[in-house]
This record gives sequence, structure tokens and C-alpha cells, in this order.
Amino acid sequence: MTEFFNQVSRRKFIVTAGISTSAVLLKGCLVNPPETGNTGRKSSIEPVANIKPEQKPETTKAKLGYIPIVESAPLIIAQEKGFFAKYGMTEVELSKQASWGSARDNLEIGSQGGGIDGGQWQMPMPHLITEGLITKGNKPIPMYVLAQLVTHGNGIAIANKHLGKGISLKLDTAKPLLSQLKSANTPFTAAFTFPHVNQDLWLRYWLSASGIDPDTDVKLLTVPAAQTVANMKTGTMDAFSTGDPWPFRLVNDKIGFMAALTAEIWKNHPEEYFAMRGDWVDQNPKATKALLKGIMEAQQWLDKFENRQEAAEILAVKKYFGLSSPQVLANPYQGKYDMGDGRKIDDKSMAAYYWKDEKGSVSYPYQSHDLWFITENVRWGFLPKDYITNGAAKAKELIKKVNREDIWQEAAKELGIAATDIPSSKSRGVETFFDGIKFDPEKPEEYLKSLKIKKAGI
Repeated sequence: MTEFFNQVSRRKFIVTAGISTSAVLLKGCLVNPPETGNTGRKSSIEPVANIKPEQKPETTKAKLGYIPIVESAPLIIAQEKGFFAKYGMTEVELSKQASWGSARDNLEIGSQGGGIDGGQWQMPMPHLITEGLITKGNKPIPMYVLAQLVTHGNGIAIANKHLGKGISLKLDTAKPLLSQLKSANTPFTAAFTFPHVNQDLWLRYWLSASGIDPDTDVKLLTVPAAQTVANMKTGTMDAFSTGDPWPFRLVNDKIGFMAALTAEIWKNHPEEYFAMRGDWVDQNPKATKALLKGIMEAQQWLDKFENRQEAAEILAVKKYFGLSSPQVLANPYQGKYDMGDGRKIDDKSMAAYYWKDEKGSVSYPYQSHDLWFITENVRWGFLPKDYITNGAAKAKELIKKVNREDIWQEAAKELGIAATDIPSSKSRGVETFFDGIKFDPEKPEEYLKSLKIKKAGI
């Protein structure tokens, strides 16, 4: 297992980031150095307003990394609208990361070494970092998951050369095409932004649900989020999985189409999370809750659809996403997707949600969702099956160590969140996917056994 994870080494991602800066890029891609500060907008929030003495943060500083996709919006809005400052975090710095590998590297060195204290993460990166499975020298760096940032907001995009060839949510009619490409030694090539986590797992689930083995029938590779559109334009890959606004830009620039939204694959699914270095949280428990309060207020603000045009305008600026127009985000933010293949979606339930969705809390980090991400890592051989056997004791032990839903609850109560909006269970219960498969967090082994395509011998 260690040898496998060493393939995802620090060196590999530094090289990947280097390649992305020298390739042919579209306007708005992530080749600029990390930027910090604000957009110059005047905040409507009075800083450090009515903070109780016992809640005053130990520090006013934190350095948070983000990738410019909609998952990062709560961090950016909390900064721009003054929600961080409202709770005493007046010196928060947001640092744009060139790739997830760069974010991992910067977390390793911490803000004291010029890196970051935490920020936005795909899952289960915090668990893998805590275990030392994707760090330099396999050094464990304890992390705490503190909140879910968003649900939905992702999609699987396909190059236009495959338009009309049966590539959609279900791939039954596209199997001959994929077989032909494989036989010609030009396999269907799809990219994700970091191995073993969200966007890799969305691709794998989508493919395998139609009987396509992602490890043998197609070619998967890692590409930084902003490089995906450029690579599709130059024809070096057939598909990618990443967050808005990148899939929509593909359609907007007439380079490709959307086969599926992840909201179609798993309605109300967990997306990316807010997590920090464990030592930072242990040293700054009040500051941690102050950050959470700012993020929670930002999530509630974002879930008011009348605020979403303004949100798109804030996020679109060069400093953050660098978009040619806010409308690239504004339409998806209303659940309006031109899929590029003649299909149009106009359904607010398919939009990104930050505070609450149809199944309840978005912000609260359900431990049952952590278990799904770990179970999928076992499914594909990224983690040994002993994480899931014996009642998933090993996985649950890791989740208990990393997932600090207790801190979320404390922050929510201090913020005055209604009791009805604070989940009473650490599990969201049984989850259902588009192919009818169900994940019962009480029975992860049965879930694995129900899956036809997997690497785990279970």
C-alpha cells in the first residue's frame, strides 16, 4: 500500500504543476502565483462585533488555501463580505493553489513555513494526509475535518468529437466506441484533479455503473483543474471531472459537452470540505470556531438565490476565478445548465447548495459520508480491505480521529443556529445512486459486495 501511494509523490505533483504552467492555456487558468487580500469591495459587516470575551479567538490570523471552483465560495464570501472579521478573524489570508498537489505540499510546511494552515479539500484527502499516505516520506500530519462546504457543483465533461456517440449519464450505447478506442491503442482518456478523491471517484462510479472498468477499459490521468479545458481544446484528452465553472466553460467555449452532472449521479451528494491542520486547531480552538462561524454565515448567504448574481460577480474577478464573465457561474448557480448536447437543465434542486439541501444540512460533516469515501478507496485498491472488514472498525477509528463534527456543533450553537438545523445523528443514513445501488453506512461490506466492478477482494 505504501508503495502504491508513493506513486502519488510530492515530486510527481510538483512536476505536474510545472507542466501546467508551460502548456498552452486559456484565459483564467491557474498559472498566476497565489494571491491574497480582497477585491476592494466594502464589507457590510462590522468587524469584531459583539464577541463574547470567552469566545475571543486566540489569533486573528489564518492562511487558507483554495482552488478556484465553486466549492471554495464559502471561504471567499466569508472574506469578502466580512464574516471572518465579524468573529475576530481580521487577518485571514486566502491563497490560490496551483493544484491539489500544491495544496497538499503547502499544508505539509504550514503557514509558519510559507504554506497554509488548511482550507478547501477533496475527500478523503484529510484522512490520507493524517495517515501519511500521500505526504512526503509518508509522514502523518493530523488533520481535522470541520465542515462540508458544498453539495453538487460538479460535472463530467466530454470533448465535442464524441458528440452524438452515446456518451451520457448511462454509457450502455457508448461501449462499442470505448472498445474500439481501446483496441486501436488510443483509449478513451479522462482526467481528474487528484487521485483517490472526489473527482476521481465520480469518474470511476460513472464508468463502472455501466460495466466499464476504469482501470482497464479507459485511461485515467491527473490534471490540475484549470488545465482541463486547455487540454480538451488541444485534443489531449476526451473527458474530465471537475467543479464549476470549468465544465460549463467547456460548453461556453464550444469545445465540448456535459455527459452528466454529479447531481445526477448522486443527488445531494457531499462535495468538498473545510479542514485544518490538527495542531493549528488544538492551539487555536476559539479561532477555529470563529472561522467556522464565518463560513456558516457565508454558506447561509450563498443559499439565498437572490444573492447568487452578486456571488458570481465576486468570484469571477481575476484575483479569484479569473472568468471572462460572471454569467459563466451565474446560470449554473440557478440550476440552469446548457449541457451542450441539446439537453438543457433548469432545476434549482440541481444547483450547488452550501447550507441546506433537500436532505437537510450541507454544512454539517456527516461521518457516514467520510465512510463512503474511504469505502470507495478500498473498492479501488487504494486502501487495504481491513479498513472496512470487522464492522469497518479501522475506518471508523480514523473517521473519529479526523472528523470533528463536535467542533461544528459547538460553533453552530454559539452562532445561534436553530436546533432543527443541527443534525442529531452523525449519519445521514442510506444513500442511493443513479444506478440503484445503495450505500448503508452500517453495512459497508455489503455495499462492496453489491458492486460488480471493484479491485477489493471482498
